[in-house]
Amino acid sequence: MVGAGVLGLPYAMSELGWGAGIAVLILSWIITLYTLRQMVEMHEMVEGKRFDRYHELGQHAFGDRLGLWIVVPQQLVVEVGLGIVYMVTAGQSLQKFHDVVCRNCRHIRTSYFIMMFASVQFLLSQLPNFHSISSVSLVAAIMSLSYSTIAWVASLTKGREETVNYHLRGTTPADKVFDFFGALGSVAFAYAGHNVVLEIQATIPSAPEKPSKKPMWKGVVVAYIIVAVCYFPAALIGYWAFGNHVDGNILITLNNPRWLIAIANMMVVVHLIGSYQVYAMPVFDMIETVLVRKFWFRPSSRLRLISRTVYVAFTMFVAVTFPFFNELLSFFGGFALAPTSYFTCIIIGVLLMLLSPIGGLRQIILKIRMYSVYQDYPQDRGYVNITKTVNKQF
Repeated sequence: MVGAGVLGLPYAMSELGWGAGIAVLILSWIITLYTLRQMVEMHEMVEGKRFDRYHELGQHAFGDRLGLWIVVPQQLVVEVGLGIVYMVTAGQSLQKFHDVVCRNCRHIRTSYFIMMFASVQFLLSQLPNFHSISSVSLVAAIMSLSYSTIAWVASLTKGREETVNYHLRGTTPADKVFDFFGALGSVAFAYAGHNVVLEIQATIPSAPEKPSKKPMWKGVVVAYIIVAVCYFPAALIGYWAFGNHVDGNILITLNNPRWLIAIANMMVVVHLIGSYQVYAMPVFDMIETVLVRKFWFRPSSRLRLISRTVYVAFTMFVAVTFPFFNELLSFFGGFALAPTSYFTCIIIGVLLMLLSPIGGLRQIILKIRMYSVYQDYPQDRGYVNITKTVNKQF
Protein backbone atom coordinates (compact mmCIF):
# COMPACT_ATOMS: atom_id res chain seq x y z
CA MET A 1 0.00 0.00 0.00
CA VAL A 2 2.77 2.46 0.85
CA GLY A 3 4.06 3.60 -2.51
CA ALA A 4 6.10 6.40 -4.03
CA GLY A 5 3.04 8.64 -3.79
CA VAL A 6 3.96 9.38 -0.15
CA LEU A 7 6.91 11.44 -1.43
CA GLY A 8 4.52 13.86 -3.17
CA LEU A 9 2.23 14.47 -0.18
CA PRO A 10 4.13 17.52 1.22
CA TYR A 11 3.87 19.12 -2.22
CA ALA A 12 0.14 18.35 -2.29
CA MET A 13 -0.16 20.02 1.12
CA SER A 14 1.45 23.15 -0.32
CA GLU A 15 -1.35 23.26 -2.91
CA LEU A 16 -4.13 22.57 -0.40
CA GLY A 17 -3.03 24.45 2.73
CA TRP A 18 -3.20 23.24 6.32
CA GLY A 19 -6.97 22.94 6.79
CA ALA A 20 -7.96 21.41 3.46
CA GLY A 21 -4.79 19.31 3.34
CA ILE A 22 -5.37 17.61 6.69
CA ALA A 23 -9.05 17.05 5.87
CA VAL A 24 -8.26 15.47 2.49
CA LEU A 25 -5.60 13.19 4.01
CA ILE A 26 -7.92 11.91 6.75
CA LEU A 27 -10.96 11.50 4.50
CA SER A 28 -8.92 9.61 1.91
CA TRP A 29 -7.61 7.24 4.57
CA ILE A 30 -11.13 6.51 5.84
CA ILE A 31 -12.81 6.20 2.44
CA THR A 32 -10.19 3.95 0.86
CA LEU A 33 -10.08 1.69 3.92
CA TYR A 34 -13.86 1.35 3.66
CA THR A 35 -13.81 0.55 -0.06
CA LEU A 36 -10.92 -1.86 0.41
CA ARG A 37 -12.96 -3.72 3.03
CA GLN A 38 -15.70 -4.07 0.45
CA MET A 39 -13.25 -5.50 -2.10
CA VAL A 40 -12.07 -8.10 0.39
CA GLU A 41 -15.65 -9.11 1.23
CA MET A 42 -16.71 -9.29 -2.43
CA HIS A 43 -13.90 -11.65 -3.36
CA GLU A 44 -16.03 -14.66 -2.32
CA MET A 45 -19.51 -13.17 -2.09
CA VAL A 46 -20.87 -15.81 -4.54
CA GLU A 47 -20.86 -19.26 -2.99
CA GLY A 48 -18.38 -21.60 -4.63
CA LYS A 49 -16.76 -18.87 -6.73
CA ARG A 50 -13.76 -16.58 -6.23
CA PHE A 51 -13.34 -13.33 -8.11
CA ASP A 52 -9.59 -13.63 -8.65
CA ARG A 53 -9.35 -10.73 -11.11
CA TYR A 54 -10.67 -7.20 -10.94
CA HIS A 55 -12.43 -7.60 -14.29
CA GLU A 56 -14.25 -10.74 -13.09
CA LEU A 57 -15.93 -8.68 -10.40
CA GLY A 58 -16.81 -6.08 -13.03
CA GLN A 59 -18.37 -8.76 -15.22
CA HIS A 60 -20.44 -10.02 -12.30
CA ALA A 61 -21.74 -6.51 -11.68
CA PHE A 62 -22.30 -5.29 -15.25
CA GLY A 63 -22.39 -8.40 -17.44
CA ASP A 64 -19.68 -10.29 -19.29
CA ARG A 65 -19.13 -7.82 -22.14
CA LEU A 66 -19.95 -4.47 -20.51
CA GLY A 67 -18.05 -5.40 -17.37
CA LEU A 68 -14.86 -5.91 -19.37
CA TRP A 69 -15.22 -2.59 -21.19
CA ILE A 70 -15.86 -0.70 -17.95
CA VAL A 71 -13.17 -2.24 -15.77
CA VAL A 72 -10.27 -3.40 -17.95
CA PRO A 73 -9.44 0.00 -19.52
CA GLN A 74 -9.40 1.65 -16.09
CA GLN A 75 -7.26 -1.08 -14.60
CA LEU A 76 -4.83 -0.94 -17.50
CA VAL A 77 -4.48 2.83 -17.25
CA VAL A 78 -3.81 2.51 -13.52
CA GLU A 79 -1.15 -0.14 -13.91
CA VAL A 80 0.53 1.40 -16.93
CA GLY A 81 0.39 4.83 -15.29
CA LEU A 82 2.01 3.45 -12.16
CA GLY A 83 4.72 1.85 -14.25
CA ILE A 84 5.50 5.19 -15.90
CA VAL A 85 5.48 7.12 -12.62
CA TYR A 86 7.69 4.52 -10.95
CA MET A 87 10.17 4.79 -13.82
CA VAL A 88 10.35 8.57 -13.34
CA THR A 89 10.58 8.34 -9.55
CA ALA A 90 13.32 5.72 -9.60
CA GLY A 91 15.30 7.71 -12.17
CA GLN A 92 15.10 10.90 -10.10
CA SER A 93 16.06 9.03 -6.92
CA LEU A 94 19.05 7.43 -8.63
CA GLN A 95 20.10 10.84 -9.87
CA LYS A 96 19.73 12.33 -6.39
CA PHE A 97 21.81 9.48 -4.93
CA HIS A 98 24.51 10.13 -7.51
CA ASP A 99 24.51 13.89 -6.88
CA VAL A 100 24.63 13.53 -3.09
CA VAL A 101 27.35 10.88 -3.04
CA CYS A 102 29.49 12.45 -5.76
CA ARG A 103 29.01 16.21 -5.69
CA ASN A 104 31.97 16.93 -7.97
CA CYS A 105 31.15 14.28 -10.55
CA ARG A 106 29.97 15.03 -14.05
CA HIS A 107 26.25 15.73 -14.34
CA ILE A 108 24.20 12.85 -15.76
CA ARG A 109 20.74 13.38 -17.23
CA THR A 110 17.68 11.95 -15.52
CA SER A 111 16.81 9.98 -18.67
CA TYR A 112 19.96 7.87 -18.31
CA PHE A 113 19.05 6.95 -14.74
CA ILE A 114 15.53 6.01 -15.87
CA MET A 115 17.08 3.65 -18.41
CA MET A 116 19.30 2.13 -15.70
CA PHE A 117 16.20 1.34 -13.66
CA ALA A 118 14.45 -0.05 -16.72
CA SER A 119 17.35 -2.42 -17.39
CA VAL A 120 16.61 -4.15 -14.06
CA GLN A 121 12.92 -4.41 -14.96
CA PHE A 122 13.75 -6.06 -18.27
CA LEU A 123 15.25 -8.93 -16.26
CA LEU A 124 12.65 -9.15 -13.48
CA SER A 125 9.78 -9.05 -15.95
CA GLN A 126 10.66 -12.59 -17.02
CA LEU A 127 9.65 -13.98 -13.61
CA PRO A 128 6.42 -15.96 -14.12
CA ASN A 129 3.96 -14.78 -11.42
CA PHE A 130 3.24 -13.07 -8.06
CA HIS A 131 4.66 -15.97 -6.05
CA SER A 132 8.02 -15.61 -7.77
CA ILE A 133 8.35 -11.96 -6.71
CA SER A 134 7.19 -12.42 -3.09
CA SER A 135 10.70 -11.94 -1.68
CA VAL A 136 11.22 -8.85 -3.85
CA SER A 137 7.87 -7.50 -2.65
CA LEU A 138 8.82 -8.06 1.01
CA VAL A 139 12.05 -6.12 0.59
CA ALA A 140 10.10 -3.39 -1.21
CA ALA A 141 7.67 -3.09 1.71
CA ILE A 142 10.55 -2.69 4.21
CA MET A 143 12.16 -0.06 1.99
CA SER A 144 8.96 1.99 1.66
CA LEU A 145 8.49 2.10 5.43
CA SER A 146 12.13 3.09 5.89
CA TYR A 147 12.41 5.90 3.34
CA SER A 148 9.10 7.49 4.29
CA THR A 149 10.27 7.51 7.91
CA ILE A 150 13.61 9.03 6.91
CA ALA A 151 11.76 11.73 4.95
CA TRP A 152 9.84 13.06 7.95
CA VAL A 153 12.60 12.45 10.52
CA ALA A 154 15.13 14.34 8.38
CA SER A 155 12.60 17.15 7.87
CA LEU A 156 11.94 17.33 11.60
CA THR A 157 15.66 17.30 12.41
CA LYS A 158 16.35 20.06 9.90
CA GLY A 159 13.60 22.16 11.41
CA ARG A 160 11.47 24.93 9.98
CA GLU A 161 13.19 27.19 7.48
CA GLU A 162 13.36 30.86 8.45
CA THR A 163 11.91 31.95 5.14
CA VAL A 164 9.17 29.33 5.09
CA ASN A 165 5.62 30.44 4.39
CA TYR A 166 2.41 28.50 4.13
CA HIS A 167 0.63 30.54 1.50
CA LEU A 168 -0.88 28.42 -1.24
CA ARG A 169 1.57 27.65 -4.02
CA GLY A 170 -0.62 29.27 -6.68
CA THR A 171 -0.34 33.03 -7.18
CA THR A 172 -3.63 33.70 -9.00
CA PRO A 173 -7.17 32.46 -8.37
CA ALA A 174 -6.89 30.19 -11.42
CA ASP A 175 -3.58 28.78 -10.17
CA LYS A 176 -5.05 28.01 -6.78
CA VAL A 177 -8.11 26.25 -8.23
CA PHE A 178 -6.15 24.09 -10.68
CA ASP A 179 -3.48 23.34 -8.07
CA PHE A 180 -6.23 22.23 -5.69
CA PHE A 181 -7.56 19.82 -8.31
CA GLY A 182 -4.06 18.51 -8.98
CA ALA A 183 -3.40 18.00 -5.28
CA LEU A 184 -6.52 15.85 -4.98
CA GLY A 185 -5.10 13.64 -7.70
CA SER A 186 -1.75 13.37 -5.90
CA VAL A 187 -3.48 12.27 -2.70
CA ALA A 188 -5.66 9.81 -4.61
CA PHE A 189 -2.51 8.37 -6.18
CA ALA A 190 -0.92 7.89 -2.75
CA TYR A 191 -3.92 6.04 -1.32
CA ALA A 192 -4.80 3.92 -4.33
CA GLY A 193 -3.91 0.25 -4.53
CA HIS A 194 -7.25 -1.46 -4.92
CA ASN A 195 -6.78 -2.50 -8.52
CA VAL A 196 -4.54 -5.46 -7.60
CA VAL A 197 -6.20 -6.43 -4.31
CA LEU A 198 -8.26 -9.25 -5.80
CA GLU A 199 -5.22 -10.64 -7.61
CA ILE A 200 -3.29 -10.63 -4.33
CA GLN A 201 -6.16 -12.19 -2.37
CA ALA A 202 -6.36 -14.90 -5.03
CA THR A 203 -2.96 -16.18 -3.86
CA ILE A 204 -4.36 -16.92 -0.36
CA PRO A 205 -5.79 -20.45 0.17
CA SER A 206 -9.50 -20.48 0.98
CA ALA A 207 -11.92 -23.00 2.45
CA PRO A 208 -15.52 -22.70 3.77
CA GLU A 209 -14.30 -22.93 7.37
CA LYS A 210 -11.43 -20.51 6.73
CA PRO A 211 -12.24 -18.09 3.89
CA SER A 212 -9.46 -15.99 2.43
CA LYS A 213 -11.12 -12.76 3.52
CA LYS A 214 -10.12 -13.30 7.16
CA PRO A 215 -6.32 -13.32 6.72
CA MET A 216 -6.66 -10.77 3.91
CA TRP A 217 -8.53 -8.32 6.12
CA LYS A 218 -5.91 -8.71 8.84
CA GLY A 219 -3.30 -7.84 6.26
CA VAL A 220 -5.31 -4.81 5.15
CA VAL A 221 -5.61 -3.52 8.72
CA VAL A 222 -1.87 -3.84 9.27
CA ALA A 223 -1.23 -2.16 5.91
CA TYR A 224 -3.46 0.80 6.75
CA ILE A 225 -1.89 1.29 10.15
CA ILE A 226 1.47 1.45 8.38
CA VAL A 227 -0.04 3.83 5.81
CA ALA A 228 -1.10 6.21 8.59
CA VAL A 229 2.31 5.97 10.30
CA CYS A 230 4.07 6.75 7.01
CA TYR A 231 1.73 9.22 5.31
CA PHE A 232 0.64 11.64 8.00
CA PRO A 233 4.08 12.49 9.44
CA ALA A 234 5.66 12.69 5.98
CA ALA A 235 2.95 15.01 4.66
CA LEU A 236 2.57 17.25 7.70
CA ILE A 237 6.19 17.51 8.88
CA GLY A 238 7.50 17.86 5.33
CA TYR A 239 5.11 20.76 4.72
CA TRP A 240 5.86 22.27 8.13
CA ALA A 241 9.59 22.27 7.43
CA PHE A 242 9.56 23.66 3.88
CA GLY A 243 6.15 25.21 3.29
CA ASN A 244 5.48 26.04 -0.35
CA HIS A 245 9.22 25.71 -1.15
CA VAL A 246 9.00 21.93 -1.00
CA ASP A 247 9.79 20.04 -4.22
CA GLY A 248 7.42 17.56 -5.82
CA ASN A 249 9.48 14.78 -4.22
CA ILE A 250 10.36 15.51 -0.58
CA LEU A 251 13.59 13.51 -0.79
CA ILE A 252 14.78 15.80 -3.60
CA THR A 253 14.32 18.80 -1.29
CA LEU A 254 16.35 17.27 1.55
CA ASN A 255 20.16 17.39 1.37
CA ASN A 256 21.37 16.67 4.90
CA PRO A 257 22.54 14.50 6.49
CA ARG A 258 24.08 13.50 3.16
CA TRP A 259 24.59 9.81 3.93
CA LEU A 260 21.03 9.39 5.20
CA ILE A 261 19.46 11.12 2.20
CA ALA A 262 21.59 9.01 -0.13
CA ILE A 263 20.43 5.83 1.61
CA ALA A 264 16.79 6.97 1.54
CA ASN A 265 16.91 7.59 -2.21
CA MET A 266 18.45 4.19 -2.81
CA MET A 267 15.68 2.67 -0.67
CA VAL A 268 13.17 4.31 -2.99
CA VAL A 269 14.85 2.62 -5.94
CA VAL A 270 14.85 -0.80 -4.25
CA HIS A 271 11.20 -0.36 -3.28
CA LEU A 272 10.19 0.59 -6.81
CA ILE A 273 12.02 -2.39 -8.29
CA GLY A 274 9.50 -4.62 -6.51
CA SER A 275 6.48 -2.32 -6.79
CA TYR A 276 6.87 -1.98 -10.55
CA GLN A 277 6.59 -5.75 -10.87
CA VAL A 278 3.55 -5.96 -8.57
CA TYR A 279 1.61 -3.67 -10.90
CA ALA A 280 3.14 -5.02 -14.10
CA MET A 281 2.24 -8.66 -13.45
CA PRO A 282 -1.52 -8.19 -14.11
CA VAL A 283 -0.67 -6.34 -17.33
CA PHE A 284 1.63 -9.15 -18.43
CA ASP A 285 -1.18 -11.61 -17.72
CA MET A 286 -3.67 -9.58 -19.78
CA ILE A 287 -1.29 -9.12 -22.72
CA GLU A 288 -0.32 -12.78 -22.89
CA THR A 289 -3.92 -13.95 -22.48
CA VAL A 290 -5.06 -11.76 -25.38
CA LEU A 291 -2.16 -12.87 -27.58
CA VAL A 292 -2.90 -16.54 -26.93
CA ARG A 293 -6.71 -16.46 -27.08
CA LYS A 294 -7.33 -13.81 -29.74
CA PHE A 295 -4.26 -14.03 -31.95
CA TRP A 296 -3.47 -17.74 -31.50
CA PHE A 297 0.08 -17.33 -30.27
CA ARG A 298 1.50 -20.39 -28.54
CA PRO A 299 2.35 -19.93 -24.84
CA SER A 300 6.13 -20.02 -24.67
CA SER A 301 9.17 -18.41 -23.11
CA ARG A 302 9.70 -16.53 -26.38
CA LEU A 303 6.22 -14.98 -26.17
CA ARG A 304 6.91 -13.95 -22.58
CA LEU A 305 10.30 -12.47 -23.50
CA ILE A 306 9.01 -10.38 -26.40
CA SER A 307 5.69 -9.18 -24.92
CA ARG A 308 7.09 -8.23 -21.53
CA THR A 309 10.19 -6.59 -22.97
CA VAL A 310 8.04 -4.45 -25.27
CA TYR A 311 5.85 -3.37 -22.33
CA VAL A 312 8.81 -2.37 -20.13
CA ALA A 313 10.35 -0.51 -23.09
CA PHE A 314 7.09 1.38 -23.62
CA THR A 315 6.86 2.60 -20.01
CA MET A 316 10.52 3.56 -20.13
CA PHE A 317 10.03 5.56 -23.33
CA VAL A 318 7.09 7.55 -21.92
CA ALA A 319 8.95 8.17 -18.65
CA VAL A 320 12.04 9.45 -20.47
CA THR A 321 9.85 11.69 -22.65
CA PHE A 322 7.79 13.15 -19.78
CA PRO A 323 9.82 12.89 -16.54
CA PHE A 324 7.36 14.97 -14.47
CA PHE A 325 6.89 13.30 -11.08
CA ASN A 326 4.26 15.39 -9.31
CA GLU A 327 2.34 16.24 -12.47
CA LEU A 328 2.02 12.56 -13.41
CA LEU A 329 0.84 11.79 -9.87
CA SER A 330 -1.92 14.38 -10.21
CA PHE A 331 -3.05 13.24 -13.66
CA PHE A 332 -3.02 9.48 -13.17
CA GLY A 333 -4.21 9.78 -9.57
CA GLY A 334 -7.39 11.47 -10.71
CA PHE A 335 -7.95 9.93 -14.12
CA ALA A 336 -7.50 6.28 -13.22
CA LEU A 337 -6.65 5.57 -9.58
CA ALA A 338 -9.50 7.59 -8.07
CA PRO A 339 -12.37 5.69 -9.75
CA THR A 340 -10.80 2.31 -8.93
CA SER A 341 -10.23 3.14 -5.24
CA TYR A 342 -13.08 5.53 -4.37
CA PHE A 343 -15.66 3.72 -6.54
CA THR A 344 -18.18 2.92 -3.78
CA CYS A 345 -18.40 6.53 -2.69
CA ILE A 346 -19.56 7.24 -6.23
CA ILE A 347 -19.98 11.02 -6.00
CA ILE A 348 -16.50 11.50 -4.56
CA GLY A 349 -15.02 9.04 -7.04
CA VAL A 350 -16.59 10.72 -10.06
CA LEU A 351 -15.64 14.23 -8.93
CA LEU A 352 -12.05 13.16 -8.38
CA MET A 353 -11.98 11.46 -11.77
CA LEU A 354 -13.26 14.60 -13.52
CA LEU A 355 -11.46 17.38 -11.66
CA SER A 356 -8.04 16.02 -10.68
CA PRO A 357 -6.80 15.22 -14.22
CA ILE A 358 -7.61 18.80 -15.23
CA GLY A 359 -5.17 20.15 -12.65
CA GLY A 360 -2.55 17.53 -13.47
CA LEU A 361 -2.83 18.04 -17.22
CA ARG A 362 -2.48 21.80 -16.85
CA GLN A 363 0.69 21.32 -14.80
CA ILE A 364 2.08 18.96 -17.44
CA ILE A 365 1.35 21.50 -20.18
CA LEU A 366 3.10 24.25 -18.22
CA LYS A 367 6.21 22.13 -17.79
CA ILE A 368 6.23 20.98 -21.40
CA ARG A 369 6.31 24.62 -22.49
CA MET A 370 9.69 25.09 -20.79
CA TYR A 371 11.06 21.59 -21.28
CA SER A 372 13.28 20.26 -24.04
CA VAL A 373 12.54 16.59 -24.71
CA TYR A 374 15.22 14.23 -23.34
CA GLN A 375 16.92 17.09 -21.48
CA ASP A 376 16.78 17.82 -17.77
CA TYR A 377 14.10 20.31 -16.75
CA PRO A 378 14.01 22.95 -13.97
CA GLN A 379 13.26 21.74 -10.48
CA ASP A 380 10.09 22.87 -8.80
CA ARG A 381 11.59 25.92 -7.11
CA GLY A 382 12.67 27.29 -10.45
CA TYR A 383 9.40 26.12 -11.94
CA VAL A 384 7.41 28.25 -9.51
CA ASN A 385 9.21 31.42 -10.62
CA ILE A 386 9.06 30.60 -14.33
CA THR A 387 5.36 29.74 -14.31
CA LYS A 388 4.47 33.15 -12.91
CA THR A 389 5.13 34.53 -16.38
CA VAL A 390 3.90 31.47 -18.27
CA ASN A 391 0.57 31.51 -16.43
CA LYS A 392 -0.24 34.95 -17.77
CA GLN A 393 -0.25 33.52 -21.28
CA PHE A 394 -1.93 30.25 -20.32
